[in-house]
Amino acid sequence: MQLYNTLSAKERAALIEEAGQERLTISFYKYAHIGNPAIFRNHLFIHWNELDVLGRIYVAHEGINAQLSVPAENFRQFKEFLDSITFLENVRLNIAIEQDNMSFLKLKVKIRQKILADGLNDKTFDVTNKGVHVNAEKFNELIEDPDTVLVDMRNHYESEIGHFKNAITPDVDTFRDSLDIIERDLHNHKEDKKLVMYCTGGIRCEKASAYYKHKGFKQVYQLEGGIIEYARQVEQQKLENKFVGKNFVFDHRRGERISDHIISQCHQCGEPCDDHVNCANEACHLLFIQCKKCAEKMNNCCSDHCMEIHALPYEEQKALRKGKVVSNKIFKKGRSEVLKFKR
Repeated sequence: MQLYNTLSAKERAALIEEAGQERLTISFYKYAHIGNPAIFRNHLFIHWNELDVLGRIYVAHEGINAQLSVPAENFRQFKEFLDSITFLENVRLNIAIEQDNMSFLKLKVKIRQKILADGLNDKTFDVTNKGVHVNAEKFNELIEDPDTVLVDMRNHYESEIGHFKNAITPDVDTFRDSLDIIERDLHNHKEDKKLVMYCTGGIRCEKASAYYKHKGFKQVYQLEGGIIEYARQVEQQKLENKFVGKNFVFDHRRGERISDHIISQCHQCGEPCDDHVNCANEACHLLFIQCKKCAEKMNNCCSDHCMEIHALPYEEQKALRKGKVVSNKIFKKGRSEVLKFKR
């Protein structure tokens, strides 16, 4: 019984290219009680591997958080499989605005303590006492209200390339960091202001809304389905789009454009740019914004030092990395002294 990947990312990419079939990038989450995450994990892997589903999925006792790439021709079977699982029946699926067949190149279903690294002790508050979910139309109304405080629950590298107009965008590296900062800054407005939150697909706001209600905020709202679903509703219903720039996404695309505005700059030369890349030096892999001119000049690296290492023969690069721990949490970076134009 196969419970792991047998192909490398490069091999998988070649197969996808050869097949020439459309794939859909999808995300969803669901808080639910899962008695045995290991058994559930294996159940998912076996069925999704048969359907050629790729992606990054976290399973825990508290539920599931998934980002996936599904062959369009297998979508019906994929949906039927989800609906066969009681707590996932009719779960909301966020389908990407901009599709990319290479958004994921492996199927990784991992068991975690939590499906969202929030650093909270869920036993100290009622996680089911959530805020009011609002659709795009209601969200647009709320954020025009002078008694509303709009908060971006994402990290600095996400809001840097795109956010809603007039939103508070905490300069944080993790979701957990933002929780205390927001509570501190809005401490005097727990009763007189409407706290409206948004994130990529909704999962961070799901937990944050319950947390802030526990902390005494009386009027708490969250954007249903996050930016992904907002963009879809805006397009379908011809609503005013109040999001400017790109929506950062956690797959190989790095972002999908929601508006034509470019609100960030290349971290190396300062020219308008909102394309995230990872440093080509595998010992670094820093996430940063780089324009095409700098990519060519710097050989896709973040610094002269990394460019020198990247120019070495591959075996020499491996030797230099030997024995050193290199974090693969590539989306939690984006800060470095070598980035001259990092705001």
